[in-house]
Amino acid sequence: MSPYLLYAIDAVAVAVLTFALYFPRHRRRDLVVAFLGMNIGVLAVASVLAQSSVGAGLGLGLFGVLSIIRLRSNELSQHEVAYYFASLALGLLGGLGASVGWLSVAGMALILLVMALADSPRLFAAHRTTRVVVDRAISDHGALVAHLEHLLGGLVHSASVERLDLANDTTVVEVRYRTDVAPAHLPPDPVDVPRHADLAVTR
Repeated sequence: MSPYLLYAIDAVAVAVLTFALYFPRHRRRDLVVAFLGMNIGVLAVASVLAQSSVGAGLGLGLFGVLSIIRLRSNELSQHEVAYYFASLALGLLGGLGASVGWLSVAGMALILLVMALADSPRLFAAHRTTRVVVDRAISDHGALVAHLEHLLGGLVHSASVERLDLANDTTVVEVRYRTDVAPAHLPPDPVDVPRHADLAVTR
């Protein structure tokens, strides 16, 4: 397969990944630049390495180091990490895949299909992860879970306490819960506090 045709296919694939899958679902503009820049940069360097005696192994090792530095420089959510490496993989397939032809194109198509399905808003739509600040220090785990179920109106799967502040009488907890399933027999709220909390960083 012509390398130039493969470059064009990579450009179409990264455009689909960025503008058809990621941005409509997550609306983070700065990562659009990161995904496009990473893909084109990997494509360019991988294309040069494919024609040189340096070898693709060294190129892959260098990009592994660069990707670790990039991921440490700014906090990314897990789905953003997946898109980041999908963009990188598309660039590698486009730059190094001329010798295998359509197998490289099939790999690009598989990446796009997996990302489209795995990040679908309909997949596990009722499952949420939320950081909750409760205005009472609650040390009893059972009472905390019951209070969170009253507060969130769903079934709590996991409640991990991040900070128990006895001085300021607050509890910071990360909660994983389902909104489409209510507890079967919800008892009265065991915590005698106003039913409000600050909800933030829902993902």
